[in-house]
Amino acid sequence: MPEFLQYLSSLTPARTGNFILNESSFLLSRLLGKPLVAGLPWAAAFEPTTSCNLRCPECPSGMRKFTRQTGHLDLDFYQTVIDQLSPHLLYLTLYFQGEPTLNRSLPEMIWYARQKNIYVTTSTNGNLLDEDISKALVESGLNRLIISMDGLDQETYSKYRIGGDLSKVRKGIENIVHWKKELNSSTPYLELQFLVLGTNEHQIPLLKAEAKALEVDKLSLKSAQLYNHDKNPFLTSLSGFSRYKPGKRGELQLKSNLPNHCHRMWHSPVITWDGNVVPCCFDKDATHMMGDLKHQSFKEIWLSPKYISFRKKLFNHRQEIEICRNCTEGISL
Repeated sequence: MPEFLQYLSSLTPARTGNFILNESSFLLSRLLGKPLVAGLPWAAAFEPTTSCNLRCPECPSGMRKFTRQTGHLDLDFYQTVIDQLSPHLLYLTLYFQGEPTLNRSLPEMIWYARQKNIYVTTSTNGNLLDEDISKALVESGLNRLIISMDGLDQETYSKYRIGGDLSKVRKGIENIVHWKKELNSSTPYLELQFLVLGTNEHQIPLLKAEAKALEVDKLSLKSAQLYNHDKNPFLTSLSGFSRYKPGKRGELQLKSNLPNHCHRMWHSPVITWDGNVVPCCFDKDATHMMGDLKHQSFKEIWLSPKYISFRKKLFNHRQEIEICRNCTEGISL
């Protein structure tokens, strides 16, 4: 089934009505200049784990710089939350921080959401895609699988993916392609992702041939979020793939001027492995916890005074919110 038909197949009358209500409230909020929320989010991200097998230097998980605890999402708790979300949820992202495949329940989590006809995507560094996990992911009904491969030789690849093995990533892709053919499955839609860095930008011309050889469905080039802007070797010289630009004093700053609105506050919250709801995927350390799903319902959190207050601040003083300073919304690359 083509990917756009997979999206459409997730629609139900209730989900369609909620989507229209939710999106309309965001558009009205922008028109009036104040946050008005109607309906519930039609997309969400759930974090399978904060653990990671690599040590990527611009990633909080890789750098082991979290202030929050490291752990795995519990399957029973996950299923309870999905039961709450499924009437209005169209799209589920099963990753946030960490390497999702380290949670051995990942295929079951995907399968459970797919049984409720929710479109599911996940992302991996690809180092753990052995025969067993690859087969399980294909059998789970996963709609989209993103595999990061940020270099075309081991030397280049390992400058950022510290601890990673490029040969394992290539083999992992081959395993997924093999099991799709073996099981006669059109899913998962396989996306090869290349994070454009100063250390690998010279390999961009070779990417199309690599993607074709690996038989992936899509090749995507992604800009990098950087924490250290001063003489960072990972900062690309290709302005079209950089989120940053020189400021008046030569310092780097985000290309976006951070307009006082954000679509994510209406349609795509993030749930951490231990049940906290945070505003979006840029709150990597969960500094803005809106509520705890182990003690509150999702709807209660979504419409809570704390969430409403956060949206109001975003509509008036977004530049004061730290997590917004790396946001890609509004950036033209």
